[in-house]
Amino acid sequence: MKNVTKTSIASFMLVLTLGFVLKASEQSGRLSPDAYSGLVEVVPASYDKALRNPLKGFTTRGIYDHEWATLVHTYIKWNEIENNESDGIDKIRQVTDEMWGDIASRNIKVIPRVYLHWSGNRKYWPADMTPDDYTSKQFQQRVVRLVERLGILWDTDPRVAFLELGIFGKWGEQEQPFATKEIQKLVADACAKAFKNKLVSVRRNWEIFQSQPFGEYWDSWAHYDQMWSHGNTIAQLNAAEGRYLENYIGGEVAYNWGNGDIQPGPNPTDSVAKAIHRNFVINSIRWLHCTQLRWIENYDTSNKATRAGADLIQQAFGYRFILDKVAFSPSVTKGVLRVVLHVRNVGSAPFYYDWPLEVSLLNPGNRSVLWKQTFDEADIRHWLPGDGWTAPEWSPTSRRTEHKPNKNWIDGTPGWTTAPKTYTASGDFELTIPAGRYILALAILDPAGQLPSLRFATSQYFNGGRHPIGIVAVNQGNGGPLPGNMVFDDPANDDSLHYLP
Repeated sequence: MKNVTKTSIASFMLVLTLGFVLKASEQSGRLSPDAYSGLVEVVPASYDKALRNPLKGFTTRGIYDHEWATLVHTYIKWNEIENNESDGIDKIRQVTDEMWGDIASRNIKVIPRVYLHWSGNRKYWPADMTPDDYTSKQFQQRVVRLVERLGILWDTDPRVAFLELGIFGKWGEQEQPFATKEIQKLVADACAKAFKNKLVSVRRNWEIFQSQPFGEYWDSWAHYDQMWSHGNTIAQLNAAEGRYLENYIGGEVAYNWGNGDIQPGPNPTDSVAKAIHRNFVINSIRWLHCTQLRWIENYDTSNKATRAGADLIQQAFGYRFILDKVAFSPSVTKGVLRVVLHVRNVGSAPFYYDWPLEVSLLNPGNRSVLWKQTFDEADIRHWLPGDGWTAPEWSPTSRRTEHKPNKNWIDGTPGWTTAPKTYTASGDFELTIPAGRYILALAILDPAGQLPSLRFATSQYFNGGRHPIGIVAVNQGNGGPLPGNMVFDDPANDDSLHYLP
């Protein structure tokens, strides 16, 4: 990934207008025509490939390098982080620090799940607790204490992306056995109290741990035999409550049971490479507003067609932000720079955390940052995708309460009932910078270090995470669009992005 592809700006569409009127904002309210007086508008060139963006996409099972994954799922045995009531919180910290290593330097974050029972007789209860005891006073006290400790360590740990509640049943999949209603409420409320900053998901969020609005990890995503019982139920919860608007939907694809060969296919490579399976998976991602999936990431990367299919699926996951237009002050003589951007989320889900949107001025020679500020009012969590993706066509089964989907999803072309809206972010920024001509750039920052991380889907990109937009002249001549001979870096080849742990 060190070989950086350079792309000339000459092939990109740039539009220059003065004193124009833009479409009204969906987010910040209608801006008056005067708000755009004297600004230059550019239409950044689109980027047609997938992006290895944070907090979305293919998710690895364990920590290893993957062409798209910035998320890893880690299983953690309860007794390896606490094997006795006398074990302190430092033991949890030590174990997870060793497990997660230097993931911050690779721009990777984790989705941890603590469990007690794997399968068969492989159980990992603390030595001073009774295996399979999910109801006693001791269990209640210890599970609440564990959740509290995990919250203390993980709720502000930038390495943690989301949390799967786990704990109960085989593999932490919360059945075999199901927790009682009383224990569900106890643990759900403890999680909500402990995790104010990180999102929590459970399995079957429509029927268990319902005292809190948790997200969902479906453990057999897009499986033909569960499309009605799980997929359609998640869709109904999204439609009734907008659950995906407040918490993420994800999980794993499963290949080892039932009619999985029909959909999503017999193995990850077929799911990704073959259109009949890939389209079904993509439709399911959009239909349910899915952010991430694992197991499917284990496709054969040696085949060119397979990698092309993976690119399409990665684009569908989670958010994907398109810069439709950016307007800015080309010449600043009174110290105030105005920037207005118009953005659409053409992905499947929102971005769930409040990450800052940054504007900066760069040295035209070496691209170093000479000035930067963040937008006060922009909240990228509100840049929502479309809604109401075409559902599968259903056929009745012998079980009167269930239906099966069309294995081709539908016979026509699916799409959004409500198309993605255009959102506007704007700001006036006081400049404290010497006279000169500078490159105006945009970036979205990971709060862990305030470093550029999340990339827009535009080819106008510099390694390090910033998107050049135009030229701003400060008390010196005129600015405007970028020069026609400017070259960019390929955002898919940038392996320099990271955050601070």
